[in-house]
Amino acid sequence: MALWGGRFTQAADGRFKQFNDSLRFDYRLAEQDIIGSVAWSKALVTVNVLTSEEQQQLETALGALLEEVRANPQQILQSDAEDIHSWVEGKLIDKVGALGKKLHTGRSRNDQVATDLKLWCKEQVLQLLSAVRELQQALVATAEANQDAVMPGYTHLQRAQPVTFAHWCLAYVEMLARDESRLQDTLKRLDVSPLGCGALAGTAYEIDREQLAGWLGFASATRNSLDSVSDRDHALELLSDAAIGMVHLSRFAEDLIFFNTGEANFVELSDRVTSGSSLMPQKKNPDALELIRGKCGRVQGALTAMMMTLKGLPLAYNKDMQEDKEGLFDALDTWLDCLHMSALVLNGLQVKRPRCQEAAEQGYANATELADYLVAKGIPFREAHHIVGEAVVAAIAQGVALEALTLTQLKQFSPVIEQDVYSILSLQSCLDKRNAQGGVAPQQVQKAILHARQRLN
Repeated sequence: MALWGGRFTQAADGRFKQFNDSLRFDYRLAEQDIIGSVAWSKALVTVNVLTSEEQQQLETALGALLEEVRANPQQILQSDAEDIHSWVEGKLIDKVGALGKKLHTGRSRNDQVATDLKLWCKEQVLQLLSAVRELQQALVATAEANQDAVMPGYTHLQRAQPVTFAHWCLAYVEMLARDESRLQDTLKRLDVSPLGCGALAGTAYEIDREQLAGWLGFASATRNSLDSVSDRDHALELLSDAAIGMVHLSRFAEDLIFFNTGEANFVELSDRVTSGSSLMPQKKNPDALELIRGKCGRVQGALTAMMMTLKGLPLAYNKDMQEDKEGLFDALDTWLDCLHMSALVLNGLQVKRPRCQEAAEQGYANATELADYLVAKGIPFREAHHIVGEAVVAAIAQGVALEALTLTQLKQFSPVIEQDVYSILSLQSCLDKRNAQGGVAPQQVQKAILHARQRLN
């Protein structure tokens, strides 16, 4: 059933109908459309369009339809309705007859779809917030279990200074905390109701839109009808949140893919999130992580597509805006799936402590400590930097670590070096010295874990 047929004398071409109809994807808004319709029926009572008895009849029928949809949402796709709004209205008319035709009084599909989408987005934000926190909790648990696992830190993918696996986990906790904050901020801005704005100029009925917003669970009602029906900032913001969040997950995946290689061999992934090769029986591939990394691109694409859809649109509603849903639905589904999969990857991850320690010791990660030692002895840092560089070259030539050089050998580079240098060059000393807030010192890592646990609890 089309909602606009009276103006037309010819039926729509079947190809146009297929091109134009949105039910195949906006059926996901069925629950929101029904909930919005119940609230609108209450509003129509306040302006004497419906009696209380009629409203109750409509609400009962809509409630029954909601239960049917929740039991089997796929049933909607068997219909040839143009969109979810016409499907709901048609089903309502089937249940209550001509009374169902009164419900659309004073309402447009423009404010209807804007309301439905915002209600859907609010629900998705709550699911995403839960998943983001779940992954943070998994990272904190992994950090707590690996506070003593020393490994190389990297810059330019070159071994730099020693860190702990716990410190690495907590870096991603910080990224996810920002993702959480962005979602919460987005929720504040989208929590305004456009229902009652009509097609573009507002409804002709003196409905209390603030009361209506409250019935729908919104914090308030929007202030301008033109903006309300054409606003998709909430979709853009959520796509931006998803794009940034997926970049974080992609970096997380890439780190673990590298840590899992035979060359690094820092971690072993669970069999539950890896797969084998059809040819090479020895292979154990990090497919879950590679898919997380790969899916990042489709989310970035959805954000770009939405930006391009909106960039040239005049006020108010245009059919282009029907393109807001498929990319948004897919992007948020993808982000949610990847958050859950990332938590599953951590559940069962084994850190290979001896190999991590060995790699940290092999990378001359204590060179900065030797430079700081020389500075403490009165040598300017730039000169100390040069001296240590020469010492590293000599150690590399001999195939040994800095701390394996004898005191006599070290004194060739600077006479101020004494026996006390060896305690400074230990990996534990390297960690202990980074005791400023946010550093890798065990005391700071423990504080960070406690703070994260308090915040997440």
